[in-house]
Amino acid sequence: MTGIEAGQTPARIARAEAETRRLGELLAPHLALGDVVALMGPLGAGKTCFVAGLAHGLGYGSRVRSPSFSLVNEYTGRILLVHLDLYRLAAGEVESLGLEEYLERGALAVEWGERLPARWRGDALELSFEIVGQARRIRATAQSGRGIELCSALGAAFDLAKAEAEEP
Repeated sequence: MTGIEAGQTPARIARAEAETRRLGELLAPHLALGDVVALMGPLGAGKTCFVAGLAHGLGYGSRVRSPSFSLVNEYTGRILLVHLDLYRLAAGEVESLGLEEYLERGALAVEWGERLPARWRGDALELSFEIVGQARRIRATAQSGRGIELCSALGAAFDLAKAEAEEP
């Protein structure tokens, strides 16, 4: 799946945590310094599981934990992955986190990404997680620039993950 235009949304149904994690692993090689992945969806929808896949795909070998209470976790691999959780923060508090410094040092994976100020979402890859019975629907959107490139890469990852799931 290539040629993603602004607003297009490839979607994938992940039937198990392993599939959600695998999608993150498949996107990881495409992440670069300054990238933003905004993850949106209800509690328990798979956001942290996806970030665990990103971190492991970047070469981080330890357990990935939700930054619900710490707000920020850092995972060192091929590039630094900065994992943020904005659930408990108001808009003004998000601005005080120093996102610019984090972007200079690595890529951002932001849970509750809908709370990111608009200026941070323009070039972001936005992932919406929806609980569908026991499965998860993951939909990717991007509006411009680098986000569209990552959306296209994730579309290819969706296709590869589907092919892997169909193998005997």
